[in-house]
Amino acid sequence: MLAIHALLTPIPRRRITIPKLTPFILSPSKSFGVINFYRLRRSHRVITSMAGSGSVSTPEHVTEKWFSVPELRLRNHRFSVPLDYSKASPNISVFAREIVAAGKEEQALPYLLYLQGGPGFEGPRPSEAGGWIQRACEEFRVILLDQRGTGLSTPLTSSSMLQFKSASDLADYLAHFRADNIVNDAEFIRVRLVPNADPWTILGQSFGGFCALTYLSFAPQGLKQVLITGGIPPIGKACTADDVYDAGFEQVVRQNEKYYKRFPEDVEIVRELVIYLAESEGGGVPLPSGGILTPHGLQTLGLSGLGSSTGFERLHYMLERVWDPILVPGSPKRISHFFLNAFETWHSFDTNPLYALLHEAIYCEGASSRWSAHKLREKVECKFDAVRAAKEGQNVLFTGEMIFPWMFDEIHALKPFKAAADLLAKKEDWPPLYDPATLKTNKVPVAAAVYYEDMYVNFRLVMETASQISSIRLWVTNEFMHSGLRDAGRQILDHLLGMNNGKKPLF
Repeated sequence: MLAIHALLTPIPRRRITIPKLTPFILSPSKSFGVINFYRLRRSHRVITSMAGSGSVSTPEHVTEKWFSVPELRLRNHRFSVPLDYSKASPNISVFAREIVAAGKEEQALPYLLYLQGGPGFEGPRPSEAGGWIQRACEEFRVILLDQRGTGLSTPLTSSSMLQFKSASDLADYLAHFRADNIVNDAEFIRVRLVPNADPWTILGQSFGGFCALTYLSFAPQGLKQVLITGGIPPIGKACTADDVYDAGFEQVVRQNEKYYKRFPEDVEIVRELVIYLAESEGGGVPLPSGGILTPHGLQTLGLSGLGSSTGFERLHYMLERVWDPILVPGSPKRISHFFLNAFETWHSFDTNPLYALLHEAIYCEGASSRWSAHKLREKVECKFDAVRAAKEGQNVLFTGEMIFPWMFDEIHALKPFKAAADLLAKKEDWPPLYDPATLKTNKVPVAAAVYYEDMYVNFRLVMETASQISSIRLWVTNEFMHSGLRDAGRQILDHLLGMNNGKKPLF
C-alpha cells in the first residue's frame, strides 16, 4: 500500500515568488530536461534554507535522524519527485542516505554522490567504515542514492509490478527508469540538499558511469568533478547495444578460456551437466522456485562468474557440488538441491528484476534493441551451442552480461513480465541519453578507471568514447577487474581523486 500511495501523491502546490530566470534552452532532441531545470531554478529560493547539516523537512523532502555504524554517522533523506519530469505526473519516492565520518556531522564538507552499477540495483548498505566509503568520508559528505525503482525508492519488485493491469501499462511506466530520469532525480536532490545548491562530485560505478555521462551531457552545471570506475558507454548511435554485444561475445570467449585453464577439471563436469539437462524431460530440470534449468540457462552463470575478481572461484565451488551423492546403490543420478538453489540466487532476478527488464534499454536512443544479445548470439552460435559442444567433446562456453528473451520463460521471477519486456525491446521512441557535442566541449574534470580486461565494458568501445570527451583523464590498468571499486576501493578512489587534484602526473 505504501508504494501505491507514493505513486498517487500529487505534486505539492504552493504559492511562491518566481525569481528572474536565466534563459536555459535545450534543442528539441533534449527536451526531456526543460521542465526539470525550470523547476529547479524556480524553487531555488524556497529550498536553500533546507540545505546543510540541519534537519528541516518539507512535503517534498523529509530528513530523518542520525544513526551510527562503526566510525560512521548516517541519516536518511526521502524525496517526492515526479515520475515524468516532462509533464504533470504522479510522484514517486526517491531515497538517499547521507554518510559522514563520525564526529563530522556539523562540518561544512563538499558533497559526493555515488551512482550504483546495474541498472536496477540499490545503493550500498554500509555496516562499518571501509573501502572507498571510508576514503571518501575523509573529505566528503557522501550521498548513497537508491536509483528510482530500487531499494527504498518506490521499489519495482517482482511483487509490486504485479499491480499493473496490463503489459503496456507496465512498459510505459518502466520507460521512466533510465539514466535520463536518474540524473533528473539527482539534480532535484542536489538543489535541496547541498548548501547554496553548489555543484557536487559524482562517483559512477559501471552503469553509474553511464549515468555520469548523461549528467555531463545535460546538467554539467551541477557537477564539480566526475569520477568513473568501469563505466564508459558507447555513444553516437541510435542503439549501441549491437556494438556492445558484438564486442562482448569476443571477450566472453577469452574469459571462458581463462576459466577452464584455471579449473580444467570443470570441463568434464559442465559437459556432463549439459547432456543431463538436455536429456531430461522437457529439456531441463525444475528449479526450486518453479522455473526450469536448461543448457542455455546454465550458460548464464558466466554473467557473474566470469567478470568479477572472485567469480572464477565462486563458480568452481558451485560446480563442485552439482551432483547428489549416491547413498543407496541403484539410485538415479540427480542434480543437488544445493546447486539448483545456488543457481537461482546467483543472478538476483527475484530481488532486482529491473536489471533484466531494462538492461538493453540503457543503450537505446531513438531506436529499439529488438533483443540485441539474442540477435548477436546467432552469429556466434557455433561457439555457444552448449549441447553440441558437450556431445562433440568441446568446451561448453558460458555467456556474459546478456539478457535473452527465453529467460522470461525459464526464470520464475521474470515470467509475469515477458510481454512488458518484449514491448520494451521493440520500443523505438527512447529519448536521448548523451549529447556528443556537449561532451566534446566539456569543462568538468573527469577521471576514469578503465579496466583493460573488463568483460562488461569493452575496452575498445571505451577508448572510442573517451576520445570524444574533453577534460577526461584515463587510468588504464589490468590490475583490477570490473569489481575493482569493491575489491580495492580506497586505492582506486584515492588514485582518481589524485588525477583531478594534481597529485598524479598529467602524463
